[in-house]
Amino acid sequence: MRYEDRRAAGRLLAEGLAELRGQDVVVLGLPRGGVPVAAEVARRLGAPLDVLVVRKLGVPQQPEWGFGAIGEGGVRVLNGDVVAEAGLEGAEQEAVEAAERAELDRRVRSYRQGRPALPVAGRTAVVVDDGLATGATAEAACRVVRGQGAARIVLAVPVGPAHSVARLARVADEVVCPRTPELLGSVGAWYRHFAQVPDDEVTSLLAAAVPSLSHSPATADPPNREVLIPAAGAQLGARLVVPDGAATAVAFAHGSGSGRHSPRNRYVATALNRAGLATLLLDLLTDDEAHDRHNVFDIFLLARRLHAASLWLRRETGLPVAYFGASTGAAAALEAAALSGSEIGSVVSRGGRPDLATPAALTRLRAPTLLIVGSRDTQVLSLNRLAADRMHCEHRIAVVPGATHLFEEPGTLTTVAELARDWFTAHVERPTSTGTPGTPPRRSA
Repeated sequence: MRYEDRRAAGRLLAEGLAELRGQDVVVLGLPRGGVPVAAEVARRLGAPLDVLVVRKLGVPQQPEWGFGAIGEGGVRVLNGDVVAEAGLEGAEQEAVEAAERAELDRRVRSYRQGRPALPVAGRTAVVVDDGLATGATAEAACRVVRGQGAARIVLAVPVGPAHSVARLARVADEVVCPRTPELLGSVGAWYRHFAQVPDDEVTSLLAAAVPSLSHSPATADPPNREVLIPAAGAQLGARLVVPDGAATAVAFAHGSGSGRHSPRNRYVATALNRAGLATLLLDLLTDDEAHDRHNVFDIFLLARRLHAASLWLRRETGLPVAYFGASTGAAAALEAAALSGSEIGSVVSRGGRPDLATPAALTRLRAPTLLIVGSRDTQVLSLNRLAADRMHCEHRIAVVPGATHLFEEPGTLTTVAELARDWFTAHVERPTSTGTPGTPPRRSA
């Protein structure tokens, strides 16, 4: 049974995706043929539409043999097996990526006409194409979206061979494909009308799509600035965003060796920026240091660097400073906030390990502290409760229903961002410094 055209295929696909209506979804069409299909899916789900431009990285002597793929925002995914088998040197990889990156940027500019990309971190991303042949492009697209921090990936295609659908089910969280013949032939054979989609049609469909409220002109993201911060014997790379009229600045302490490119923390930082809070996403370790796992768990080193970065941030912006810590970074944030004269206004921990902070620091801490933990992250939840018992400051444990340690479940990272936003804004006028115990502890779960 053939589809009349791509729009008809999109309408049928939308029926299989009806359960996503009303959820935090972004629909991503693969250009060019996937965009008319995606536009119909987005319209029927009432979801925002964007284009997903990916470029395959081909082995120089055999361009069809892909060793990886790239997407926007510097995302790159590599197939280590192919890199090793092809014997690719770093310079060869870089040359291929530079050429493909230039073409990717050109296409993005052409399609979006200056509009910003819709954020996918923490959301359900529905990746749409007009059909699968080998499935290589769809696989690359899913891997790129995963690298951008999507909480859940649904690949939706009108038709594809059964073996490709089965393989892609191991890459995406779900594959929706109404037609799965054993032998495909060609994708075009499954449509009555399958004319080539011109670039101007892609541009028009994107411009006419359901707008994303978070990217309306009134709430456009403020510009970010890449900076280097001298701290405890190192130059730390960082990304600083200061919205107009910001009342406080939040420094992020990442965990387990991640840094300023962490998609989850970038998602939270963007939500804070839209609430009028400045953010500093920084690497607490240099690239060389991060290779040594001992450094990742050196809480005192991380705390000293975070403290130095917060002093720089206060001088640079003139704003009071708060901390957002994740995993081991939460312990560093608590240690740094407990230092004499730190004057940290508040602390938020996401899936943190406050138990790795010293008991003395937990007892000495005066900054109001919010500990966010997933309900299914039971071991870390217990550790947070034990650490909270040592605190004499205002504090609270917020348990996110259904969430595991990385908050990968749909909607859970959005809950984290909202909890953090509300905590920081509620304490924005209350910068405090380490001193004698005063306010009795407050804790809830």
